[in-house]
Amino acid sequence: MKKAFLIVFALTLFIRGNGFSQDPEKWPANFQAGADFMSRYIWRGLDLGGAGPSIQPALKLNVGNSNHTLSLGAWGAYTFSATSNQEVDLILSYTYKNMLTLMVTDYFFPGYNSGKRDEYFCYNADSTGHVFEGMIMFNGTKKIPFTFLIATNFYGNDARKMKQVNDTTFIENGLQYSTYIELGFKKNIKGFDFNAFVGGTINNPNTNLQESGYYGNAKAGFTNIGIKLARAVPITDKYSLPIQASLIANPLQNRLYLVFGISL
Repeated sequence: MKKAFLIVFALTLFIRGNGFSQDPEKWPANFQAGADFMSRYIWRGLDLGGAGPSIQPALKLNVGNSNHTLSLGAWGAYTFSATSNQEVDLILSYTYKNMLTLMVTDYFFPGYNSGKRDEYFCYNADSTGHVFEGMIMFNGTKKIPFTFLIATNFYGNDARKMKQVNDTTFIENGLQYSTYIELGFKKNIKGFDFNAFVGGTINNPNTNLQESGYYGNAKAGFTNIGIKLARAVPITDKYSLPIQASLIANPLQNRLYLVFGISL
């Protein structure tokens, strides 16, 4: 858990040292709240929602301006399927000029694990159900319509490396530090926000030691290739309904998904 606190502390120092004024008028605060209603919950090419639709509420506090924004938020995913994952995440992020984002996410899946791993306030390295991830993202600009992110699990319930003790016994031997990388291209096409993306994991589990990957992978490869179209559909003179549709392929799992969603 010390690593998690050190990373959050370092992010806080970085933010304070990069232009946040002590004058609250120069970095106003605002709240955001809403929810997405998705036909299916697909995350980085993985089906985390089972067969049913997913309701994904979110809360966020933003503090800052056009140059520096600090955000603290909560995000969840809930389905009507008793066998699928439920999820609640806490997210701390810093964004510089809407271009570069540093983020730390605490993922938690209530009801998915057993014993101590299903207790929210258990943060012990060997028994917590939380997964802490650090991420850096380039969000693209008008002149550079490409996006890039790299995300690594650094604490908690990540996939484990294994060590063979004898012919039949294997024990955990540290985290795999599961890492996901994604490259994207974004462009507005006739009123639609178009996004093409390709992403995957660089981790290569040792299957001879009975290791399995965090992204359901037995080897490194692509898990998330697809396109997304989004736009706001006018409903009244003052309100437009955001909608989106994505076609997503997961080559490592030999899966293809077509997902639709609306935002409120």
